[in-house]
Amino acid sequence: MNILVDRLPTTLKVNGQEYRIDSDFRTCLRIMLAFQDAELAGFEKSVIFFENLFIDKPEDVKAALENGSWFLNGGKAEKDEDEGPRVFGWNKDANLIFAAFQQTHGIDLEAVEYMHWWKFLALFMDLGSETAFCNLVGMRKRVKTGKASKEERQMAREMGDAFIVEEIDDRTVEEREAERAFLAMVRGRKADNGSV
Repeated sequence: MNILVDRLPTTLKVNGQEYRIDSDFRTCLRIMLAFQDAELAGFEKSVIFFENLFIDKPEDVKAALENGSWFLNGGKAEKDEDEGPRVFGWNKDANLIFAAFQQTHGIDLEAVEYMHWWKFLALFMDLGSETAFCNLVGMRKRVKTGKASKEERQMAREMGDAFIVEEIDDRTVEEREAERAFLAMVRGRKADNGSV
């Protein structure tokens, strides 16, 4: 599919049948925010994904989510495995992204009634290098890849939490609980031995 000549999709085929989707950027951002929420289990994220994206609900949820992933990835089969470190967060950097759209494209996202997700992604990928958002993302990338200057590393430390973007925890609830139980057991042994 070519954004220049093809109509952007507002339906997805699941098992040969077309289903209407909510293709607005706000809906898709809500889904992306859910996937970055460490408090939500994988199942909960999938429910949010399915319920928000599909206006018409396919019976084959697994196939719907696979096709929905293709849509959220901007029409690409899969995300690139070698994407590098996570350098921005939709929630953490929301204000800077909002300002960057205004500065680069003259678009007030709050005033936009509807914008297709793929159009939003195309504009997002072309945010100007002079924006605070792009400068921060660039610095995060340099710090995470070890290419930052001494001054940039110092600035990152001074920014504290505003600089840090946590990696997404894709573990299941069971895996998280097992880790918590293991850490509690280790801490308990340390306390029994008199060490903390």
